Amino acid sequence: MAGLGLAAASCGSGSKDEPAAQGSAGADAKVTITVGCQPPKSNPKERAGWDEDVAAFQTLHPNITIVSKDAFPCINPDTFQAKLAGGSQEDVFYVYYTDVQKIIKNKQAADISQYVGSVKALADIRPDVQSVFKDGDKTYGLPRNNYNMGLVYNRKLFTQAGLNPDAPPKTWAEVQEAAKKIAALGAGYTGYGEYSAGNTGGWHFAASLYARGGSMVSEDGKSAAFNSPEGKAVLENLKQMRWNDNSMGTKQLLQWEDLMRMMGSGKLGMMIGAPDVVQSVNNDFQGKFEDYGVTAVPESEGKSSLSGGDGYMFNPKASPEKIKAGLLWLEFHELTPGKGQFNYERAKAQGRPVGLPIPDLYGDTAPGKEITALRKQFATVPVDHFTPYVSVQGSITNKLEPPKAQELYAVLDVAMSAVLTRKDADIDKLLSDAASKADKILAKNS
Repeated sequence: MAGLGLAAASCGSGSKDEPAAQGSAGADAKVTITVGCQPPKSNPKERAGWDEDVAAFQTLHPNITIVSKDAFPCINPDTFQAKLAGGSQEDVFYVYYTDVQKIIKNKQAADISQYVGSVKALADIRPDVQSVFKDGDKTYGLPRNNYNMGLVYNRKLFTQAGLNPDAPPKTWAEVQEAAKKIAALGAGYTGYGEYSAGNTGGWHFAASLYARGGSMVSEDGKSAAFNSPEGKAVLENLKQMRWNDNSMGTKQLLQWEDLMRMMGSGKLGMMIGAPDVVQSVNNDFQGKFEDYGVTAVPESEGKSSLSGGDGYMFNPKASPEKIKAGLLWLEFHELTPGKGQFNYERAKAQGRPVGLPIPDLYGDTAPGKEITALRKQFATVPVDHFTPYVSVQGSITNKLEPPKAQELYAVLDVAMSAVLTRKDADIDKLLSDAASKADKILAKNS
């Protein structure tokens, strides 16, 4: 999916100033640690930055040697579980948020609770982000990247349709009205686009559901919860736009690349997506950064937004010395404003995009404000185009994907595709059938 690896490898500056990571976690004894997710050679700028950071870090900590492990993608689903089961993952290994709790449950990561207090940045990390790596009062890792979904829109089309691009929709009713005006621009224009195949339809169903205050599963994760007023509202809204408003176009059963291509062509007005969708549209689908903006998913203020991200955990075989060294590295490279992934000065010099509002690890704390200021200082994309998204993040709770996410998404693809391809689709029956199938999937999971 768009968005999970794009913030992966911005790099540190090697400044002579000692980073906040110094703390008390270091050890005088020499220690070597393996660290996963070094950018591959196919990303030479990111790779060079990582290597520069390693050299700078080792200058600050001459007792620590980092052995970087590169792979693309950083997690291969075909081998990742086998590595975990065999204990052959790196000392400091890369994980997606959605895998963390399973890893903890299976005791495939070290409990770092007694060491993580040395990470000074920990106190400022957003609680909803750090909670991903916690089980009760125990801590098992640190975040690197996070995102939540928003509404990506074409500012140029908004202007053409007589809409204000600096005041994007806040409600689904406003989305409907904007979509009708954009579709009215002429043949080939689509006001609002939505997925309904390849598990992407169920994914976006979850994003819309969370924004309305709904849930995909019960609190214990054992049964479906999406057959609800909020779930019904998601499908009714799409049915209205597709068949009554004719603002979604006739081509349906769309998957990930389809909406990206439509957005890049300049003919699609709006779609659900994280802010880095704009980067992907610019880099891979001939769009231009200046044409796009991002706001929150409509009606999500005070509620939740589908979120995800990645970070690092520690091999359960790692010694205390390795854990302490790994924490020093993670704070240096992933958590320090102006260094590591937040070294926007160098990213700009490399010609890489700077200004996207992700990751947002710190919210409105002091390091969060410092990172925001650095993004603006070295921005290469229109930072103001993300203001509608950024301004409401403090009132939105990040909410992770449900258990057995891909299987549930596949089930909900059926409901999404039916609503978008059949005018007589029975929403109540679609949700009931989907919930029955989802209950069976979740029963196996529990």
